[in-house]
This record gives sequence, C-alpha cells and structure tokens, in this order.
Amino acid sequence: MLLKEYRICMPLSVEEYQRGQLYMINRHSNEQSESGEGVEVIKNEPVYTEENGDGQFTEKRIHLNNRLPNWARSFVPSIYVTEKAWNYYPYTITEYTCPWLPRLHIHIETRYEDNNGHNNDFSCAKVSKEIDPKEFAKREVIHLDLAYDKVPDKHYKADEDCTKFKSIKTGRGPLKPNWRESHSPIMCSYKLVQVKFEVWGMQTKVESYIHKVVRDVLLLAHRQAFAWIDTWYDMTFDNIRRYESEIQEKTNAKVKSESTDFPTTPTSPTIPSVQLPGTSKTKAWGT
Repeated sequence: MLLKEYRICMPLSVEEYQRGQLYMINRHSNEQSESGEGVEVIKNEPVYTEENGDGQFTEKRIHLNNRLPNWARSFVPSIYVTEKAWNYYPYTITEYTCPWLPRLHIHIETRYEDNNGHNNDFSCAKVSKEIDPKEFAKREVIHLDLAYDKVPDKHYKADEDCTKFKSIKTGRGPLKPNWRESHSPIMCSYKLVQVKFEVWGMQTKVESYIHKVVRDVLLLAHRQAFAWIDTWYDMTFDNIRRYESEIQEKTNAKVKSESTDFPTTPTSPTIPSVQLPGTSKTKAWGT
C-alpha cells in the first residue's frame, strides 16, 4: 500500500469551489467521453449518515474500451473502472475498483479548507477506518501548484495556463510566483490517496505509476476548475445541478452509442494487469 497526501491550493473560496468542482467534473467527463468510451453515470442520489449529515452519492463506470490493445479486446470487448463517491462537502470519499483487477483498490479522502495548505493538523485518518495511523504518520505530503507545476504536454492548453489566464468576471489571475502566500481568497484541497495493488513483483511499480496518474489528473482538474471560472461563476447551485443532469444524459448516450451490451463481470482472468493504467484518457480522480 502506498499512501500520499496531496495539497492543491485554489484562488477561490471553499463555497465557490463547490460550484466550480461540480461544473468542472461534468464538463470534463463530457469532453473525455466518446462512442463506447468514457464516463457512464449509474447512480446519482442523496445520501445521509449521522456522522457526516446530508450528501450526494454517485456511482460511475469509466469505460476504457478503445484503449485496450486489439489482442485484449478479442477477450474482453469492454472494460471499465468503477468509481463510487460520497460527497459530504467539504468532506468527500471516493473509491475506485476494477472487476478485472480485484487486487487494485484506490481510496481517496478529501477535505476542503479556506487556507493556503499549511494546516498540518489536518487528518483524514481520524475519520477513515481504512488508514493505519502508523502508515498515516509516514505519508508523503506533496504540495501541487496549479500554476507552476507542469501538466503532461498532451494535456496542455494555453487557455488553461494559470500563469496566463485572467478571469474577466472576478479579475483573478494570472497567478504570479508565490501566489499562494498572498492571494485572497484562497482555499486548499487536502487529498489523502491510498493505492493498493497487492501483487508480488508488481506492487511497487504499479502503485507508484498510479500515484503519478493521480497527481497529473488532480493538477489538470484543478487548473480547469479555475480556467473555466467565467463560465460557472454566475451559476447558482441549482443551475449547476441542472447542468449536471443534462451533461450526464449526454455522456451516458455517448458511452452507450457504440454498444449497450457491456459485460458486468470479467470474461477472462488472463489480461495483464499493467494494461489498465496505460490510457491517454483522464478522469477527475476524487475531485
């Protein structure tokens, strides 16, 4: 098991980011979906627990059909990752599993706070039943800078470059060096990411690779949430929910347009487990 904590600051308040996050996740999912591939929403419903109060539960399937090599598609015509998320904003839990890789499990806990990422008293482990306190104490803490940390070249877009982007509606940006020390408003996403792939001889390599993918996706998603601010900033929460409903219908239609016969259980246990992370598609992991 490899545990890391990512801290990503945003030039927003926690209240603003709640709307920006929902908008970003749905727009991003729609842009990444195409015929037979992308994000299919299975459930989206209210949830309540005594511990966390009211929230929203979603279950999604991230279809990777066209990213399989041809030889693998002859065994398995469709493969997907299941995402289950419990959103008790400003606290969320997200889990990823795959029927074809039963030993793979990704668990993400997030807290959003109005500060610049230096709250060292933060501890998702006080809530999680999965995190060993000893492992939590040894976690690596990584501060991501959405303006100055580099995203993969294939995902770079000039209009999403936070060192160049300036919001017309809020006047925020471009973000200058050391912007996190002086910008107001400012918030931080504290993300505790646990990756498990308990396969002898492959565990360290695969867990490290998945963390690299998670890091890149988190950076890209937060950049987009800020770069798209002029689109979502004036939208009310109700507007965002209506947008979410409309976009989910569109993405589901895209994913199902090629085939509606997605198998729900693996048809072959022999697919190499390293194939799953090797995709150029991105997803807003636990954002």
